Amino acid sequence: MANGILKKLPKDLVFLILSTFPVKSLLRFKCISKAWSILIQSTTFINCHVNRKTNTKDEFILFKRAIKDEEEEFKNILSFFSGHVDVLNPLFPDIDVSYMTSKCNCTFNPLIGPCDGLIALTDSIITIIFNPATRNFRLLPPSPFGCPKGYHRSVEGVGFGLDTISNYYKVVRISEVYCEEADGYPGPKDSKIDVCDLSTDSWRELDHVQLPMIYWLPCSGMLYKEMVHWFATTDISMVILCFDMSTEMFRNMKMPDTCSRLTHELYYGLVILCESFTLIGYSNPISSIDPAHDKMHIWVMIEYGVSKSWIMKYTIRPLSIESPLAVWKKTILLLQSRSGLLISYDLNSGEAKELNLNGFPDSLSVIVYKECLTSIPKGSEHSTKVQKF
Repeated sequence: MANGILKKLPKDLVFLILSTFPVKSLLRFKCISKAWSILIQSTTFINCHVNRKTNTKDEFILFKRAIKDEEEEFKNILSFFSGHVDVLNPLFPDIDVSYMTSKCNCTFNPLIGPCDGLIALTDSIITIIFNPATRNFRLLPPSPFGCPKGYHRSVEGVGFGLDTISNYYKVVRISEVYCEEADGYPGPKDSKIDVCDLSTDSWRELDHVQLPMIYWLPCSGMLYKEMVHWFATTDISMVILCFDMSTEMFRNMKMPDTCSRLTHELYYGLVILCESFTLIGYSNPISSIDPAHDKMHIWVMIEYGVSKSWIMKYTIRPLSIESPLAVWKKTILLLQSRSGLLISYDLNSGEAKELNLNGFPDSLSVIVYKECLTSIPKGSEHSTKVQKF
C-alpha cells in the first residue's frame, strides 16, 4: 500500500509531507518501505528536517544533575522531558552517565549545545556526543595534549558546534597551563587551545593564540550564530570571548558598560531569549548583598556583535539564585536555586515556581532542544562505535 501511495504522489510532495513529522514518527516510517527509509536517512532530508519551521510546542528539556551515592561519590543523571511548566512529562527513564572521570566533583560537567539536535556532555577528560531524539551517543577520544613535568593543565572552557565551511562538527577546549610556585599559588598562566574534528576524531593544538584569562561561570560556552561564547577578563574589564567554529578565530565582545567592570559581587550567564543573544547579571551566591535588595538584570543584544546595541530588557527582584540555566518557551527562565532546586520564572507574569526536580547544589545543567535526525559522526575506522542509550 505504501509503495502504491509513493507511486501516485510526486516525490517532492512526499519529501515535504514527511519533513513535517516528528522524529519518533519518522523512525517508524522507515519501516514502511525501502524508498521511505532511504529518503528519511538521506542528508538532504535530514538537513531539511533540522531547518523546518517549529514552535515552542516542539521544545524539549534535557536536565542534568548530580547526586551522591552510598559511597559518597557523585553520579551524573540525565532526564528528558516534554510538556510545560505545570506538567513535565518524562520521555523515557533517567540515564545514569557512568563515563565521567571525576566522581569527587560535580561542578564542571556541563552540557553544551544544542547544534542540529546534537548535545555534548563533558568533564576535564571525557566528551560524549549524543542525540536525545534518536538516543544514539558516542564517546570521543581524550585530548592527547598534556603539559611538562611540574606543570598543571586546567580545562577552563569547552565548546561544541558545526564548521559550516568544511561541514563537520568540532569540540574546542581552552586550557590554562601553569606551574605551582613555592608558596602554593599558581605561576604565570599560558592558554592552550585543543580542537577535535569529529569526522576523524583527531585532536590538534592551535598555535600562538594569546587570549584573555577565562572567567569560568556555569551558564557559558553557549553556541550562537556559529560562534561559541565564554566570559574572560582583561587587565581592566570583563569581556565575552567568541570563537568562530569555522575560521577558528577568537575575538572579544564588549559587555554593557555597567557589567564590564571586574567585581566579585556579580556573576553573569548567557542564554538565547526570543532568538536574541542575551546576558543575565546576578549576584554571586556567596556575596554579602542583602537578599531583600538582590536584583537580576537581563540584557538583550539587538544587533549581534554590535556592543552599542545592548539594552536592559528586564530587572527582577528579589530572586536569589545559584545561576541561570536556559530559556524555555520564549519567556520561561530556568534557574537553579542555591539548594539545588530547578526553578522556573515567567518573564511575563513574574511568577516563580519550584519544579519537582533537584540535585546536588551547583550541579544542575539544562539544554532546551528540538528533536532532529542528525547522525553522530562515526569518526575514523579506529574510533569508538555509535551506541544506543
